[in-house]
Amino acid sequence: MIQIQLANISLVLGATHIFDNLSWEIQHGQKIGLIGANGAGKSSLYKLIVGEYDAEQGGSLTRARDLTVGYLAQTPELDLSQTALESAVDGNPRVARVRSELVRVEKSLGDPEVYGNDRRLGRAIDKQQHLIEEYDALGGDTYEARVEETLLGLGLPSRDLSKPLSTLSGGQKKLIGLARLLLLHPDVLLLDEPDNHLDLPGKIYLEKFIRDYDGTVVIVSHDRYLLDAVVTHIAELEDGRMTVFEGDYSSYALDKEMRLARQAELYKVQQKEIGRLEAMIKRFAIWGKVYDNEKFAKKAKTMQKRLDKMDKMDKPVIERRKMDLNLRGYRGSNKVLELDDVKKTFGTHHVFSGLNETIWHGERVGLIGPNGAGKSVLIRMILGEEMPDLGEIKLGPSVTVGYYAQEHETLDFEQTVLDVVRLTGNMSDSKAMALLSKYLFTYEQAQGLVKNLSGGERSRLQLALVVLSGANFLLLDEPTNNLDIAAAQVLEAALEDFE
Repeated sequence: MIQIQLANISLVLGATHIFDNLSWEIQHGQKIGLIGANGAGKSSLYKLIVGEYDAEQGGSLTRARDLTVGYLAQTPELDLSQTALESAVDGNPRVARVRSELVRVEKSLGDPEVYGNDRRLGRAIDKQQHLIEEYDALGGDTYEARVEETLLGLGLPSRDLSKPLSTLSGGQKKLIGLARLLLLHPDVLLLDEPDNHLDLPGKIYLEKFIRDYDGTVVIVSHDRYLLDAVVTHIAELEDGRMTVFEGDYSSYALDKEMRLARQAELYKVQQKEIGRLEAMIKRFAIWGKVYDNEKFAKKAKTMQKRLDKMDKMDKPVIERRKMDLNLRGYRGSNKVLELDDVKKTFGTHHVFSGLNETIWHGERVGLIGPNGAGKSVLIRMILGEEMPDLGEIKLGPSVTVGYYAQEHETLDFEQTVLDVVRLTGNMSDSKAMALLSKYLFTYEQAQGLVKNLSGGERSRLQLALVVLSGANFLLLDEPTNNLDIAAAQVLEAALEDFE
């Protein structure tokens, strides 16, 4: 059964054509991996489906009757003054509305103007009874327990349930956004990079949840393992067109490679035929003029019509342009970093103590641990932004640190992309633009503000700034978040070559 159908949809944002005449069907029960390069329009397509964007006139978007759609954005918009539990509970607007109404009616029962008036009191009691029945049908007093169970299952520690969202990590905020959506249990889930910031237990929970979900799931993810584990179809958004492949990501990659090879061969054959026809048309046209022979002129016109009617193939792009990332680096101190009995607490919260570690030149260290364990805190301490309560953190004398921030907080969102690079690298506009082009930024994007970039574009910009730092010690806090698959592969290769 088709749940959502897009037919010849076009979307223009500002002066940018995101896609033209795009058609796509989402059917019940499908688990679809929506893939494409950063900036291809995946998030815009989600926003179009949920009504945040309006399509151009001419196409149509239809949804099945009474269909419910849940959308998880890359960065969930949450009230940071709420606790984790409050935010997750309020994620179901219907439950929140009924609870709020119940509180209001219960307060009114203590109002003399209500309890002193039989008619008003009767209406208030009837209203209260109706709300209690609706509240019970939604889970009632057990709803909060279900919310808590979901948050714990996703990997949020119980100690963090009562903390304000402003104190939680990016991964923990993503968990809460995900929990709010899961508890609604819509017919169709639109997940925009839900695995970003999740720790390993959270990713395992997400993987199992998507596989077992009895509805339809569309997931944007750049994790090749996750796509292989959960999807039944791959929908690729490329050059404003949608192509659907049946199977997981590995099957898609092989299928696409074979399809491109076939297209390249057919294109070559067609170009040869076009060349042959054009040569004959030219020859007959010349003969018609030289010999003043109408027969030759008619043949040239007939063959030109045949050529004009030919369904011409686009030349397939076998190798697309990729980010040109060269991390350079240089040989510095043999001892890069030393942690000597480091301890850190925040108020009554004990983060870690007794940390002892030495990192040497040439090592690649994976820093792992559950969300909230203190990984980002430790990185800030190495950078000197946080001080240890006890112990010492020592960097080698010829060590220069390059830092990639998890939530891009080192970027100035109100600057233009060009100015960020120009000021960081102390370079001219032309040199800054030349560098940005290596990271796949167009001139128009370079003139725009950082805050208007997509998550993947911000990631590429931050990598450019890491290169400009000339660092020989990289601190990378979840650098593959938001990068598309091609860019992640470039980063992997650059890290292997990093001195």
